[in-house]
Amino acid sequence: MADIIDVHTHYVPRGWPQLPGAGPNPWLDVRTENEAVIMLGSREFRKVTSNAWDVETRLAEMDADGVEAQVMSPTPVFFSYDRDPGESAAIARILNDLALEIAAGSPTRLIPFCQVPLQDTDAACAELERCMAAGHRGVEIGNHVGDRDLDDAGIVTFLQHCADLGAPVFVHPWDMASSARSDRWMAQWLAGMPAETHLSILAMILGGTFDRVSDELKICFAHGGGSFAFWLGRVENAWHKRHDVIGTSAAPPSHYLDRFSVDSVVFDERALRLLVDTMGAERVMVGSDYPYPLGERPVGNVVRTAGFLDDRRRASVLSGNARRFLGTAAVAGRTPL
Repeated sequence: MADIIDVHTHYVPRGWPQLPGAGPNPWLDVRTENEAVIMLGSREFRKVTSNAWDVETRLAEMDADGVEAQVMSPTPVFFSYDRDPGESAAIARILNDLALEIAAGSPTRLIPFCQVPLQDTDAACAELERCMAAGHRGVEIGNHVGDRDLDDAGIVTFLQHCADLGAPVFVHPWDMASSARSDRWMAQWLAGMPAETHLSILAMILGGTFDRVSDELKICFAHGGGSFAFWLGRVENAWHKRHDVIGTSAAPPSHYLDRFSVDSVVFDERALRLLVDTMGAERVMVGSDYPYPLGERPVGNVVRTAGFLDDRRRASVLSGNARRFLGTAAVAGRTPL
């Protein structure tokens, strides 16, 4: 069975210096050798275990699931887009350097992606350049900055800079709206995240980002692209029937399907089939959301067991597409597919 390259995993360092700025700074409450809690001031945000920072634990679990390599992206709570840009840049620098320390424990298997102060275009471009020179292989961004979506002029400039540098971009939803209705049953994660990701893809299409950014941009959306694949027909219909309102892109929405990728973490073969049918097998890559509890374990299990995939398409989704996305001649010593 082909090895897996997992494009959607996260890390949390076991500790970091005091972060700049006032307010509820994230810090790690280490409770045992293997357990800790990400804190926001005095509030518990998320429990984590040693697989978030310990290289040997990660590698053992990767081996158990047949994962050849994984992209390690920041945990979005650290993005700090609502802070002063200087503070956010300093936070990014601290976390990005710690990510490199973790990845150094297995440089052929742990592929670090950085974070940037996306609210400040110049600072974001500068941190991306620094990180790519230091050994990061791409960047993870949140799907919005306050009310600025991915068609915002400054974010478009940043995405073009990513294209110019050959830095792949992983888009992760974050900062979902809180309400009495969405705060039940983890609804922010179960409904909010898919909706946020769908909205971000719409911004890239209907907001004209894909029309303005070079097709050299390599960009992937988390969580199967959210609800986009299921509702593409609705968006396409609206583009034609209400062109006066949403005919803001140069071409219909379906024209842009070859401009972006999605990960596979949809947990159900029927959903994966729709995703592959909509996007094409060459635009889907294994993602797990490791090491968090809503992730897929064993990693890539739905792809590996999907009866509708032939061997060629299965191998592409498991690792071949990720090799092209990462732009690497070899991952863990392997040649590209």
